[in-house]
Amino acid sequence: MQRHEPLGGAEFAPETTYLNSASSGLLPRRSAAALRAAIDESTSYGTMGRDYFAAATASRAAFARLLGLPAERVAIGSSVAVRSALIAASLPPGAEVLAPEGDFSSLLNPFGAHPGVTLRTVPLEALADAVGPGTALVAFSAVQSLDGRIADLAAVREAARAHGARTFVDATQAAGWLPLRAADFDYLVAGAYKWLMCPRGATFLAFGGAHGTDADGTDGGGTDAGGTDGGGTGGEGPHWPAPLHAGWAAGEDPGASNYGLITPAAGARRFDEPPVFLSYAGAEASLALVEELGVAAVHDHNTALAAYYREGLAERGLTPRPAPGSAIVSTPGLVDAADRLAEAGVQVSVRGGLLRAAFHLYNSTADVDRLLALLG
Repeated sequence: MQRHEPLGGAEFAPETTYLNSASSGLLPRRSAAALRAAIDESTSYGTMGRDYFAAATASRAAFARLLGLPAERVAIGSSVAVRSALIAASLPPGAEVLAPEGDFSSLLNPFGAHPGVTLRTVPLEALADAVGPGTALVAFSAVQSLDGRIADLAAVREAARAHGARTFVDATQAAGWLPLRAADFDYLVAGAYKWLMCPRGATFLAFGGAHGTDADGTDGGGTDAGGTDGGGTGGEGPHWPAPLHAGWAAGEDPGASNYGLITPAAGARRFDEPPVFLSYAGAEASLALVEELGVAAVHDHNTALAAYYREGLAERGLTPRPAPGSAIVSTPGLVDAADRLAEAGVQVSVRGGLLRAAFHLYNSTADVDRLLALLG
């Protein structure tokens, strides 16, 4: 195959052979520098820095551009589970939530734990066919954390539309390498510390255009980043749940929202958690790098390395879990190799009895060769 060198140039020089982006991404050098600067700033200006909201605002805008939405449709936070709980709380009593079996717990558990919500799970491959007239919400990961399987996004979206169900996509294992269009779904959440290479504590919730009304109760219009109607079904706007955890940072004017009841912001900012200052200082720089490289280029790079690895496994008589087109490759029968790989400085992970390798923009063909040689 064509040899692939890392993308990003001098932004990365890890001391390990790092093939574990499905657990957490490497921090670019520019992001590390931004964090150091923010820490230094905090010693003289407090832990909110000189401009508390600047990095979070820039990060919100960058994430919105990557997902094809206006920034007004993106909320910032720190946890996927908190966002899942918000969406769960917005559902009517008795609502059915349909989800894949064994999906990530931060997505599933808030629905399973919420009183009045019925969580029904089916195999990922059966998800679209399982949507029915009683389904209120389909919640699923775009890419499965365990084994890298990619959901049939179009099929699930169309099935949900046909039955009037909303869609909630967890893009934590997808955003940054898999091209996505958030406007095609009602809600999209992403923990940014994996493939987007942000410090942990930066999470985004995007509101698409598949159903619902705008904040003023009118039919939502709005445009996406390309200037076209942002609706997923005929141009309808986002569905805004009640801002159940809105604090001062979610106010229309945060400076005037410290005491008493607040007036929530008009757009998705009403769902903001107070930004984690240091996390978003690094996130601004990391997201800028992803934008510079382009998700399409990262996708081609990552999937080429994953395909090369699968070929090498096949030559050794090893068969990974099927996950066509994924940057994540999980293989049974290799768990015992994990400690040996770690001792040799090769970072992978073990999940559910599978050796999981994840290939990202800072990896190269040489990294794959080293992993395969150590597997024997």
